[in-house]
Amino acid sequence: MLKPTILSIGMATVMAGAAISPVLALIAKAFPEASPTMIKLILTAPSIMIIPFSFLSSYLTSKLTKRTIILIGLVIYLIGGIGPQFVPTIELLLLFRLILGAGVGLVMPLSMSLINDYYVGRKRTKMMGYNSAFSNLGGILTMLLAGWLATFGWRVPFNVYFLGLFIFILVFFFLPKGELQKPKKNEKKSRLPLAVFGFALAMGGIMLAYYSIATNIAIYLEQSELGGTALAGTVISFTTVGGMITSLLLVQIELTLKNYAIPIMLSGMGVAFLLLTFTYSVPIVMLSVCLIGFGQGSLFPILVLKALDSVPFHQADQAIAVTSSFIFLGQFLSPIVLDGIGKLANQDSIRFQYGALSVTILIIVIISTWTIVRNNKQTPSLT
Repeated sequence: MLKPTILSIGMATVMAGAAISPVLALIAKAFPEASPTMIKLILTAPSIMIIPFSFLSSYLTSKLTKRTIILIGLVIYLIGGIGPQFVPTIELLLLFRLILGAGVGLVMPLSMSLINDYYVGRKRTKMMGYNSAFSNLGGILTMLLAGWLATFGWRVPFNVYFLGLFIFILVFFFLPKGELQKPKKNEKKSRLPLAVFGFALAMGGIMLAYYSIATNIAIYLEQSELGGTALAGTVISFTTVGGMITSLLLVQIELTLKNYAIPIMLSGMGVAFLLLTFTYSVPIVMLSVCLIGFGQGSLFPILVLKALDSVPFHQADQAIAVTSSFIFLGQFLSPIVLDGIGKLANQDSIRFQYGALSVTILIIVIISTWTIVRNNKQTPSLT
């Protein structure tokens, strides 16, 4: 039961914001005095708390076992997730959403570091891919469930967070207590290597590009006269489908592409954004967002594994806290950066933003490929 227990922890973390996105319009009607910004904060508020509590989680691993931290985090998760359905004001609802973010922040880094603790080699790579795939699956299922529960009123969908109770039971009975994450006696305390921050920065950049689909595709389809909200929801789901496929095939991708996995997956994303810049065909739009999902679904686990390989075992939780924080930072900055680029260029078109992303990604692909080829040529002369 260890494998399903670890994967279930990953599913809980992705539900922080996505689960209640289908009911935002109903909440807006229930609180007509609330501003549109306040309503949007219901979705994004957990992210504000996830970043600091991710670092707190990595610090606590030297004081408490991971099992204990996860159980505490899941209790906070349950309170913050279920609580909003009982509140009379929008301010209290936001408070509970912040509490939810704190719980997710404690749990999320450990959902990945547990894989590093219990699996090695190809099994570790496969589990990291499964973790990403099942997280996406959890997001899809909970959004569908929340959409159905919304037919009974805006309060009812918050019951989807009762999934946290099921995960709590799994963790309590099937996750080993483990040990405190302290350096061994012969190991000196050291700072995280710069490589970790490099991988984290790359993940933040990929999330910045990836999240442009969720934030901009509805406007893109409208500007292109291709469709409305219903089509936008279908298109966004194709990024998740693409991500799930590559996550499940992660070991095969690494074995086949070897050192070139990162630039090849990035080039797929670059070509996809290039297609979005010029196409007016709905099937090609769907193919493009699926390619973007392919890239994200494989690049995130690969970069996390590289970050873990660059640190000693006792620093694994810190490395994951840093990489996870940059993912949420990229998510937060995506609309700000891309809209800012559009304003600087005096371009309101989403196509221009996608074109800028395409050019940037393809330049990075050229530089990274050239670096890999150069390093491969130098390696024989050193042996």
